[in-house]
Amino acid sequence: EQSFAWEMTYHFILGFFFFFFFDGQGKPPQLNCTFLLLPHSPKLITTSHVLNTLTPKFYVALTGTSSLISGLILIFEWWYFRKYGTSFIEQVSVSHLRPLLGGVDNNSSNNSNSSNGDSDSNRQSVSECKVWRNPLNLFRGAEYNRYTWVTGREPLTYYDMNLSAQDHQTFFTCDSDHLRPADAIMQKAWRERNPQARISAAHEALEINECATAYILLAEEEATTIAEAEKLFKQALKAGDGCYRRSQQLQHHGSQYEAQHRRDTNVLVYIKRRLAMCARRLGRTREAVKMMRDLMKEFPLLSMFNIHENLLEALLELQAYADVQAVLAKYDDISLPKSATICYTAALLKARAVSDKFSPEAASRRGLSTAEMNAVEAIHRAVEFNPHVPKYLLEMKSLILPPEHILKRGDSEAIAYAFFHLAHWKRVEGALNLLHCTWEGTFHEVSVYPKKELPFFILFTAGLCSFTAMLALLTHQFPELMGVFAKAFLSTLFAPLNFVMEKVESILPSSLWHQLTRI
Repeated sequence: EQSFAWEMTYHFILGFFFFFFFDGQGKPPQLNCTFLLLPHSPKLITTSHVLNTLTPKFYVALTGTSSLISGLILIFEWWYFRKYGTSFIEQVSVSHLRPLLGGVDNNSSNNSNSSNGDSDSNRQSVSECKVWRNPLNLFRGAEYNRYTWVTGREPLTYYDMNLSAQDHQTFFTCDSDHLRPADAIMQKAWRERNPQARISAAHEALEINECATAYILLAEEEATTIAEAEKLFKQALKAGDGCYRRSQQLQHHGSQYEAQHRRDTNVLVYIKRRLAMCARRLGRTREAVKMMRDLMKEFPLLSMFNIHENLLEALLELQAYADVQAVLAKYDDISLPKSATICYTAALLKARAVSDKFSPEAASRRGLSTAEMNAVEAIHRAVEFNPHVPKYLLEMKSLILPPEHILKRGDSEAIAYAFFHLAHWKRVEGALNLLHCTWEGTFHEVSVYPKKELPFFILFTAGLCSFTAMLALLTHQFPELMGVFAKAFLSTLFAPLNFVMEKVESILPSSLWHQLTRI
């Protein structure tokens, strides 16, 4: 609203000068300005003299300049919207002008409702997050680096690795790390860009003390096989479990101990989850399922790690579809953030009931049965959530190594899902055929998530640019007619003001009015 007012003020001033000083004959009229200055004021004489020298070209240039500026604003707004998905004027208004003018910040309303409970606020912040850590991310040393050894190319982008570094600093460090030499070294190691520098720092920390986070770094980045990574994670578990038990007893002694216990909890959960993933990679799937179930039972509130997605993939490998359905019934809830794993696994279970006997020709003749309709609707819901997945499952697009972070409903999430779940779809007879026959029917024309509406300021500026350009053209072609319209407009616009000034002149003494006008 503030930016709208600023822009309206600017264009009103330009239009005001155009209409106020144009008489249709190429010269400004002799205006009655007694409500501003005395009739014989030197300032009035100077102003009238300057205005009398103006020609119609000046007014054409004035309106043309207004149209040009509006056009430049329109082009910039359109470019900014296409690149960033928002209006520049609106963003500046909300971010800078509203606080200066005493506007209400949206965060204040959120803060006032913080008493509703930590779980609600955490759920809201998680649901608004777009970039997530891939719950099925590979091991850098044992898996990602194998691609580098073969091709000589880096499988991860700098942006992805930078996000991982931020995650490591958030989960594996706390403010009291400087009090313990090994943890202080690891705090610096997580910020290192050079992998060799990080590995060297981890070895240095282990020379001082049995540091769980140092073992984690070596298992992730130095171990060249999954077996080596599992061995290092077991050593990390031994060290991390001891730190967790000690900090658990001291967590209520102050905020410093509470933060340390939160860090030790994150470290322990991460280690156990990665150990379960090692067991899954090494073919010990039932052991992995047991470890994941125990972990979810021990720490039910830590949903940020999305351990249930690891569990779903392991259960699909065991073909334990009843257990998969039980996990989905718990986590496929409207209040929880969805994912491609949840949506497409639900679609796979529905497709499994009918896919082995499904025939497009038979379905077109007799129509879809209730079970087939449920399967098709489940596929449509999944495709509506992430439309990129079917092309990877149907091998219409080539798979690459999944990133360490994914964009929900984006192509990166589709890659991560298909990389691990394509085999499960192939195992269910006819599931990919059903997906191939039905997934394109989800789209109307093009599915856009979310659909961006054109900002108001682009439409407003486009209209303003067209209007001022039309005024410039009409002024140039029909100066007399435009003068008539201008006089009529001004007489209507200033009639209330002239009435008020006449009343003021009749009430105030002439001497007082003379002194006020001189001031």
